[in-house]
Amino acid sequence: MNEQDRTRIPKTMRAKILMLAWRNLPRLALLCIFLVILSLAGKCSSEKTRLEQEKAASQARSEKPINTVLLELQPVTIQDAINLPGIIEPWTRLELMAKVAGSISEVLVQEGSVVSKGDVLAGIESDDYRIALDSARAAYKRARSDYERKKVMLGKKVIPVADLEMSETQMLTAKAAMEDAELKLSRCTITAPMSGVIRRLDAKIGLFLSIGDPIAEILQIDRVKAVVGIPESDVDAVRKISDVNLTIQALNNLEVKGKKYFLSPAPETTARLYRLELEIDNRNGAILPGMFFRAHVLKNTVENAITVPIYSVITRNNEQFVFVAEDQIVHKRPVKLGILEKWQVQITEGLQAGEKVVVEGHRDVEDGQQVNVIKTISDPGSLQL
Repeated sequence: MNEQDRTRIPKTMRAKILMLAWRNLPRLALLCIFLVILSLAGKCSSEKTRLEQEKAASQARSEKPINTVLLELQPVTIQDAINLPGIIEPWTRLELMAKVAGSISEVLVQEGSVVSKGDVLAGIESDDYRIALDSARAAYKRARSDYERKKVMLGKKVIPVADLEMSETQMLTAKAAMEDAELKLSRCTITAPMSGVIRRLDAKIGLFLSIGDPIAEILQIDRVKAVVGIPESDVDAVRKISDVNLTIQALNNLEVKGKKYFLSPAPETTARLYRLELEIDNRNGAILPGMFFRAHVLKNTVENAITVPIYSVITRNNEQFVFVAEDQIVHKRPVKLGILEKWQVQITEGLQAGEKVVVEGHRDVEDGQQVNVIKTISDPGSLQL
């Protein structure tokens, strides 16, 4: 240190303080500026919070409570059912075929005729078959006489046993030929094998028929089948039922009950539908094949169930909930849904009888909000907007 620097060193405490302050003046200035900025920021944040609170309070004072309608929950009975379309089919559909060949000589019925079992429907020319029967009867009579004669001769030991056995064989053969001729002649008279209605008549007078040609189609409709396609997901429930209520639109929405007759063990269509056949008494003949109907298949009934209108349940972010009102304040209540009947849905968890659920205005409220209750109902069917 030279002589000049020694002369610059302050000798007194005051001079030393002044020199230290002078050397740190820039740092002190920056510190003061920083403190001022912090102070201003704190005041701005406090003022902003105060203004927001005043604005929210002002809006709360100016907004009116949401008008709502409440439903007081009461235990009810709800049914799990499906409503499916179906079609009426005849109980039996019979295709009548010719059993002998020949020309049709007469037709005694027409399409739509109601016939009973054994009624004569038509006739085939029988002259050839009658002649064949007469010939077969004569041959049998001759063979039988020959057998009786040889039987006496065997008793006198005039002929061997083999001759008698051959004569017996010829007699039996002739008898079989005679019975065959009788059968063919009887088949010239075409009769109804069952009671029903003639749906289609192919027989015409003069038409030559070969064996196996169609004569008529007969439908048995004193009882009919109601056929319904059951989805795969409902097959297990349908196994347990015995009766199904049906509504036939073509007969002024006639309601009848069908008794379960058959449930297919495998699907019959690419839509994976299982054929369900229901037996219906139709002795008055009012129900006709081909008519459409709706089947009300009741799968399950729940007694004392808590239900709400399906539209009162809100779904957000995979969560389902309703709003329950208590002292003019609504509260969000998560729920679990059960079966659905028309517009009512069962609540399996989350609600109890006696609670009041918002059924109108629920889309405009939030949890904890005050509401204005217009009315409270106990029967959702009485709700009027």
